Amino acid sequence: MTAPLLSIRDLTIAFGANAATRNIALDIAPGETVALVGESGSGKSVTALSILRLLPATAQVTGQILFKGQDLVTAPPGELRAVRGNDISMIFQEPMSSLNPVHTVERQIGEVLAIHRGLRATAARKRTLELLDAVGIPDPASRLAAYPHQLSGGQRQRVMIAMALANEPDLLIADEPTTALDVTVQAQILTLLKDLQSRLGMAMLFITHDLGIVRRIADRVCVMTNGEIVETGPVAPLFADPQHAYTRHLLAAEPRGVPPLSDPAAPSIVDVTDLKVWFPIKRGIFKRTVGHIKAVDGVDLSIRRGETLGVVGESGSGKSTLGYAVLRLLPSDGRIVVLGNEIHARSWKAMRPLRADMQIVFQDPYGSLSPRLSVDRIIGEGLAVHAPQIGAKERDARVVKALEEVGLAPDTRFRYPHEFSGGQRQRIAIARAMVLEPKFVVLDEPTSALDVSIQAQVVDLLRDIQQRRGLTYMFISHDLKVVRALANQLIVMRNGKIVEQGSAADIFAAPQSEYTRALMAAAFDLAVVHPQSLDPAPPVTP
Repeated sequence: MTAPLLSIRDLTIAFGANAATRNIALDIAPGETVALVGESGSGKSVTALSILRLLPATAQVTGQILFKGQDLVTAPPGELRAVRGNDISMIFQEPMSSLNPVHTVERQIGEVLAIHRGLRATAARKRTLELLDAVGIPDPASRLAAYPHQLSGGQRQRVMIAMALANEPDLLIADEPTTALDVTVQAQILTLLKDLQSRLGMAMLFITHDLGIVRRIADRVCVMTNGEIVETGPVAPLFADPQHAYTRHLLAAEPRGVPPLSDPAAPSIVDVTDLKVWFPIKRGIFKRTVGHIKAVDGVDLSIRRGETLGVVGESGSGKSTLGYAVLRLLPSDGRIVVLGNEIHARSWKAMRPLRADMQIVFQDPYGSLSPRLSVDRIIGEGLAVHAPQIGAKERDARVVKALEEVGLAPDTRFRYPHEFSGGQRQRIAIARAMVLEPKFVVLDEPTSALDVSIQAQVVDLLRDIQQRRGLTYMFISHDLKVVRALANQLIVMRNGKIVEQGSAADIFAAPQSEYTRALMAAAFDLAVVHPQSLDPAPPVTP
């Protein structure tokens, strides 16, 4: 038998008295893909980070991690530096917190090439363009000078993948690498990774909560819960006949149910007419405007009370920008009426009294939660601003109630964001929005970081809150299964425009546009890949 490329034996990781993993045993052969699946907080990412010794100094690690026979647990720093980014690369879960905010895309990828391959500027630039093109960045030359905040969530994730693949590693550790990607690009990235494996003989440790991806990409799967691997085996037999109760629970969990019935006679909560968000392109010494990126271009929409409007489309299509503009978090042109108030011409100061009724859950919980504040202060901050009349005791009670609503224990409110998993941070972000009992909420990919069973719970939670409070949602997502379980109405966006609009049930049953059909095919059958559906470069108006 071929010796394992990576062999983990009796790996136990503890933080103080708390064990994050216990006696982990895992082998990965050259060219093999092993999927590590489990719910948020099960220890998947901690296990992955331990391979390259990226855990904080407070972690106590025992056991062996053998890579090509070398024990990485005891390897000296110099040998580890030679392995990191060269022999073993990692795609991190949250690109916004992993990419350097003050460095351009070209500099960040070029740094990897310079350190490990010694490439100089011209050669590094050429290789960077090849990598960006390979991971589906449209018009890569125009993105070289971009900073992370200028890219969409999916585009940032693709830059992370390009960095990880730059040196053609022997082992790629992919921690939720497709979480922020839309369904068509997700299918393309999986195809790309499989193609690289066949050409390079690269092995992968693929961490995900999406069991559909596991079926598509993995050779073997390890199921993890409470810091232990409870079942492992080849994908097809394990999925066909799971032996452990937890594995059966995961396979049965996915967002189900139908959206609450909307009332056709209900008053309109949001009305948008001819909304435009154009970002100027400035060039030259005097930074003259030479064109515009049409992020949102002439959108009309209406949402009734108690209704959910689903907004779908590929990464960079303008979904999130539309949500921000409707809440007046971005300047825009066009008419916006929310809760009977014309807000398109209001100043930022004049918007403040309305903010309690208009909330948002952002896509990246790590970037939107202050690392310096404890959870009780993060959730209670809105109450302090919008309900200063309530005392500290009542404010704390509301924070506890909000945490319980999203499935977190009340005693976690004294911890900080970095002490939570990605999925737990997203639940904190939802609690922060709901604690003010708003009337209209924009949900920007609120379930993208959650494992499947928690996704189902959050969908049920959002439906329950909506029914009890008569809440109105704008639900932005690339996960069409989640949208189908929540949305009454649907708009499909591409390049800042609406390409299809109407009843969600009708569009899911019989999509009219070619683009919508491509999205549906990729969402419900990942084996279908649509290279032609990659977003072209945003249109530029001279």
